[in-house]
Amino acid sequence: MNSPARSRRGVVTGAGSGIGKAVALRLLREGVDVLAVDIDQGKLAELPKASCKSMSGDLSDAGFRAKVADAAEDADYLVNSHGIIKVKSIFEVTVDDWRSIQAVNAESVFFLCQQIGPRLRPGGAIVNLSSSSSKLATTIEVAPYAASKSTVLSITRSFAYALAKRPVRVNAICPGIIDTPMQDNVLAGVSSLRHTDVKALESARNSAVPLGRAASADECAGAIWFLLSDEAAYMTGQAVNFTGGLVTW
Repeated sequence: MNSPARSRRGVVTGAGSGIGKAVALRLLREGVDVLAVDIDQGKLAELPKASCKSMSGDLSDAGFRAKVADAAEDADYLVNSHGIIKVKSIFEVTVDDWRSIQAVNAESVFFLCQQIGPRLRPGGAIVNLSSSSSKLATTIEVAPYAASKSTVLSITRSFAYALAKRPVRVNAICPGIIDTPMQDNVLAGVSSLRHTDVKALESARNSAVPLGRAASADECAGAIWFLLSDEAAYMTGQAVNFTGGLVTW
């Protein structure tokens, strides 16, 4: 008698809200068992319990990353969706601001790829979340965040080469304007620094997008699922724009 097929497993960080939560839900809909990781246990509790396990902790902490890597043994997918952002004048950014953002957004992504990538099953895939801000400098109030997301692109290229023979594919996605709590916080912070009405800033932001609107987190999760799926089996080391035409390079 043939043994039943093994369920696919995916690890999603930043799964408590925004794009990460949308990715976790999309993977569950695709029949993938999910390990959802977030710093906020309360937000993880909102995810469906069936086929979804959770771990709560700070991914800038090496000890917690090691626990996540152990729990990810023999998984198929890794989506590094966690991140933090601080809205601040570029001339007032402190060393502590810089280091805390880099630790969460770049350092932890490197070491999660390093520790989990070799444990993924052959044929698996990693998607790292970068940002359109890695290619644009128009929102200088989030300059350290943009720098961290540029680093994610380099990390992605390096691990695409390092894991290709396994084979595990490693790609990045560069979301533009996505309707998430983080985007709401950025709008509020930037409008305050620029002494501009939030609604006016939001309207100007959307009008700069050729498609004329923001995207939903669910739409972005669909693009990430494509990169994880066998439909993208010949793609690795890529930085895929998801910006409504705002970025085309």
